[in-house]
Amino acid sequence: MTTINQKRTRVTLQAPRPAVPDGAGGFTEAWADLAPAQAQASITPATARHLERIPAGTTMATATHLLTIWYRPDVTTRTRVFIPPGRLLSVVSVSDPTNEQRELELVCTEVVP
Repeated sequence: MTTINQKRTRVTLQAPRPAVPDGAGGFTEAWADLAPAQAQASITPATARHLERIPAGTTMATATHLLTIWYRPDVTTRTRVFIPPGRLLSVVSVSDPTNEQRELELVCTEVVP
């Protein structure tokens, strides 16, 4: 379990909005900040132990980071995390390690533009 002093990085949590037609037959991906959008997180590099938490059969790239945040019911595997000044992570696994709705552990992959 992480203590509040270890959650030192302020991140922004976002969820996908419905795709918007781009007028050329395609769609534009849109994102909206969750409410509240800001969260305090501890961020560590992902290890093989963290990868064991990902459900079997999940298709994903290699996990790059593990984030721990205070519990929020609106964070899912569709959520993305923006870390200033410009890093973007995609959440691939969400777990409540104690089943007490105190903290969430997010296994993430870095989105490379």
